[in-house]
Amino acid sequence: MPSSPISPSVLSPEVADALIAGRPVVALESTLLAHGLPRPQNRAAADQVENAVRAGGAVPATIAVVDGVPHVGLTAAQVDRVCADPELAKLGVRDLPVALALGHSGATTVSSTALLAARAGIGVFATGGLGGVHRHAAETFDESADLVALARTSLVVVCAGVKSILDVPATLERLESLSVTVVGWRTNRFPGFYVTDSGSPVDWSVASAGEAARVFAARRELVPGAVVVANPLPVDEQLDTELHDRVIADALAAADAAGARGKDVTPFVLGHLHDASGGASLEVNVRLVLRNAELAGQIAAELAALAG
Repeated sequence: MPSSPISPSVLSPEVADALIAGRPVVALESTLLAHGLPRPQNRAAADQVENAVRAGGAVPATIAVVDGVPHVGLTAAQVDRVCADPELAKLGVRDLPVALALGHSGATTVSSTALLAARAGIGVFATGGLGGVHRHAAETFDESADLVALARTSLVVVCAGVKSILDVPATLERLESLSVTVVGWRTNRFPGFYVTDSGSPVDWSVASAGEAARVFAARRELVPGAVVVANPLPVDEQLDTELHDRVIADALAAADAAGARGKDVTPFVLGHLHDASGGASLEVNVRLVLRNAELAGQIAAELAALAG
């Protein structure tokens, strides 16, 4: 019996034209918009992030699944839908087959955005923070699918480290075990998302977008897998470190007391942080995503120049 056909990704005209012409393109996830930022600020942030990619010299390609079809590059109406629908599903790689086969809509996570971007021929992806190994993972086995996805998917991922609530040293160990290349952007310290320094080092750094592009080009020739470019916030733009550490500790304790488990922990803790910081964490979150998007645009431009 023949299998049911699955709709291929639909590329927006701008993204399709850019890829055909060899111009730089940067993929953007939609889970940040649907689940990571509050409404209505998320809709304004969507335009700001795409504009930051353009400022870096590339075409933005926000990715989501709409009625069972992956879209690489969204219309304004599709972005409106992603940002407005509180019931929109969150789709990792494991969820994509269900959404595509049954015609569901959903926002793509780091893992699924990376997969769909690479399949479309996009080599650079900008996000806020990666998922990783959760605290107490030795007991819970709670580890983000982002890590394995990056080990299998060839693209540059520009991020501000991993989310603050995670076990950063364990995440870096896991990335090493999976042979994911990690470089700091003009630093040998791994950023801590809301804060400049997570307290953990990285072995390598790059000093320019051109260096980052060459590292990825070399990786791509050798073996599949991602190059993570960890881009820290400047010290004067980070969240107050004392406030950050205190609120994260309080939020984790509150999540445990409330019985939050698995994928419910991250939104619980980040919501707590937003409330406790008086909205300062939201401002920092948007700022770091914009910085990552612009840097990704610059790296994509250098990568396109290497190919040309």
